[in-house]
Amino acid sequence: MPSTEQREDALTDPISANPSFDDAESKIAVSGHPVHAMLVSFPIGLAACALGADLFYWWTGDGFWARAALWSTGMAFLMGLLAGLSGTVELLSVPGIRARAASWTHFIVAITLLSILGANWGYRLSGYESAVLPYGLLLSVLSAIFVAFAGWHGGKLVFDYQIGTSSTGN
Repeated sequence: MPSTEQREDALTDPISANPSFDDAESKIAVSGHPVHAMLVSFPIGLAACALGADLFYWWTGDGFWARAALWSTGMAFLMGLLAGLSGTVELLSVPGIRARAASWTHFIVAITLLSILGANWGYRLSGYESAVLPYGLLLSVLSAIFVAFAGWHGGKLVFDYQIGTSSTGN
C-alpha cells in the first residue's frame, strides 16, 4: 500500500509542479504595462463601432455609416494584427503563459476573430454600401461575438492567473 507522501506525489498537478509555471510576467511591456493589453482595446472598440455603423446604415440608409463601417473594420483588423503579434510573442516566449490551456484557447479565438475581421474588411473593399446588408452586418455581429469570447478568455488570464501582470508594481 502506498504511503501518504506517495499518494500526494501522484496527485500533484503536473503543470503547477513545473518550476516555470509561475513565470507569467509580460516580456513586452512599457514601464511594466504589457503592450498586448494596451493594444487590444483598439480592435475591441473598432469592432463595436463597425457593428454600430452597420446598424445605423440599416436604419438610415445613409452612406456615411457604410463608409464608417469600412474604416472601422479595416482599422480593427490592422490594430488586431499588432495586438495579435505582441500576444503571440508573449505566448511563445513566456513559459507560464504557454503552460495554460486558457492561453491557447484565447489565442485560437483571437486568430479566428482576426480572420473574421479581415474577411469583413475585404468584403467591403469592393463596394462598401452594397456590402453592408446582409453579409457585412452578419460578419460584424459575428465579430462582436468573437470579441466578447476572446475578451472573456483574456480577462480570465489576467484576473484569474495574473498573466502579463508585473510583480514589481511598476
